[in-house]
Amino acid sequence: MTTDTVPLTLGFSPCPNDTYIFHALVHGLVDTGGLTFRERLEDVETLNRLALEGALDVSKVSYHALGFLRDEYVLLRSGGALGRGCGPLVVTRGAASMAELRGKPVAVPGRYTTAVLLLRLFDPSLDNLVYLPFHEIMGAVARGEVAAGVIIHESRFTFPEYGLSKLLDLGEWWEGETGCPIPLGGIVARRSLGREAVAAIDRALRASVVHARTNPGAAAGYIRAHSQEMSDEVCAAHIDLYVNDFSLQLGPEGEGAVATLLQRAEASGVIPRSTAPLFEV
Repeated sequence: MTTDTVPLTLGFSPCPNDTYIFHALVHGLVDTGGLTFRERLEDVETLNRLALEGALDVSKVSYHALGFLRDEYVLLRSGGALGRGCGPLVVTRGAASMAELRGKPVAVPGRYTTAVLLLRLFDPSLDNLVYLPFHEIMGAVARGEVAAGVIIHESRFTFPEYGLSKLLDLGEWWEGETGCPIPLGGIVARRSLGREAVAAIDRALRASVVHARTNPGAAAGYIRAHSQEMSDEVCAAHIDLYVNDFSLQLGPEGEGAVATLLQRAEASGVIPRSTAPLFEV
């Protein structure tokens, strides 16, 4: 592939944190080292599956999916979602404890999401999983179609509107268990692009995050165009929760958190073992 003439396929979600982060990159507001991109906006589980099919050059993916992608893709150090106080929530209409959910249907937002990985690490016996698009989970729980649901994204701000209560914060559990922030989603690039191109993408992505943080409001129209059903307040809360210094650069703490998650997932047999280096450099 001649990356300086052929646009790279770039996948990310329409969620406010992603459109905020990628706005400057896809609109040519930062130096991309001659690379161009053709964006594709999809929900995170669709992105996971597209990457698993090898259909994207660069993509946001769940860290659970990364466990299946390491031979073909490398992780970038910028642009991802990793932090504290931002993990998936288990919500219910009536269950009083997680133990009550054993054997009962629990709705989860896609097979390869980090939410599913965390639930399996928390209690492997919770295996009656119902896979639903993330935005359908709260309704399914409220209607009694499932006993509980694992919610992500803006759902963590709106679940009380459905008459639901929080049973467990999986991110809080993870932090208490490991001391690490929770890795939710990262940006990957195809290994076959080569080290030089991967490094250029990572630099451009970091610059895009810097641009967003130093130009508040610049991406507002782009964010709003892809989140029309969300209030301005929820959009702002979404960005504040999922975009932080780890989005700028994973750093040693972030890289350690990712390594811990993948090691535990390997040890539990949830993802295959891999000897491929996680980063290009």
